[in-house]
Amino acid sequence: MEAVLWYVLTGTRGGPNRVRILRAVDERPRNANQLAETLELDYSTVRHHLDVLRNHGIIKKTGDNYGAVYSPTEGAERNWDLIEEIAEELPL
Repeated sequence: MEAVLWYVLTGTRGGPNRVRILRAVDERPRNANQLAETLELDYSTVRHHLDVLRNHGIIKKTGDNYGAVYSPTEGAERNWDLIEEIAEELPL
């Protein structure tokens, strides 16, 4: 999980927004629309980042389609200190 987190959060220019999304869904599960509004990001941008985070096992989806909510996986929760360490190196 450590290598995946470093890659997903620092390997591309989307890392800062992925950290923001992770922090938001850690605070409470949210759907893509709620994340877009809360983080003041375009909905399609949020959807893209959610897909990346999900495909790498960092967040999980509960529910279907538009109303699905996202939250960190157990692996992400176990490595939350590392996520915050990585976040400190990013321009958030």
